[in-house]
Amino acid sequence: MINLNNLLDWFSDKEKVLVSLSGGVDSGLVAYAANKKLGNNAIAVTADYKTLSSEELQSAKNIASEIGIIHKIIIYNELDNDDFVKNDEKRCFYCRDELSEKLIEFARLNQINTIVDGTQNDDIGDYRPGIDALHGHGIRSPLLEAKFTKELVRNTVRKIGLSFFDRPSNSCLASRIPWGQRVTAERLARIEMAEKWIKQKIDIQQVRVRDIDGTARIEVEPKNITMLNSTKVKDELFSQFKMIGFSEIEIDPDGYRSGKLNILVEN
Repeated sequence: MINLNNLLDWFSDKEKVLVSLSGGVDSGLVAYAANKKLGNNAIAVTADYKTLSSEELQSAKNIASEIGIIHKIIIYNELDNDDFVKNDEKRCFYCRDELSEKLIEFARLNQINTIVDGTQNDDIGDYRPGIDALHGHGIRSPLLEAKFTKELVRNTVRKIGLSFFDRPSNSCLASRIPWGQRVTAERLARIEMAEKWIKQKIDIQQVRVRDIDGTARIEVEPKNITMLNSTKVKDELFSQFKMIGFSEIEIDPDGYRSGKLNILVEN
């Protein structure tokens, strides 16, 4: 595979690399390539910053285990960061700015000169201030530099034979809260629980529960909307959601689309 060889070659002149492993397919491929080329001189690091769902954290552990890369977890709480909690249009910048500092500190303590992440070409089209923060700190993106798209990433991971090639895209739980509405531990917990319930109820993987001032706006892929539209399912979900603090539920008729909450909502 020419593209995979290009990615492997990217690591040829690197002595020791830290891979920021999020639990998704993109950073998983980067971790695979780094480990393939550098062995124990490649270390995957996942940040458990309290807005990462338990599902994503477990996915990162599973991916690292499948690849065979050394895996470390750093723990801190983004909710201690007032800039992040206020949740304005730069929330992702503050998130990735803090993450960058934590990764740089880990790299310094472990004599690592190169830090990489899983950003790829398709990430550049959307509003992604977090990417600016990472790159501003000198963190590099091998997939972007090697011109990998999301489709190419998935196809490459599938051809390699890794199990996570079709894992759905995800993002931190705070992305479910509109700009201008504060991020709290309570809101994050109910969002995570609500998404788990839906996945269990109708056996689908791509789900977003947006917390709009206490209203749960449910987004699934358009082909799956009908699975949520029965009165029985909605009544059962509302009963469960009410127990964890939601006042009502809505099914988004347009379905899931990444970045849908990239608007500023005033308090």
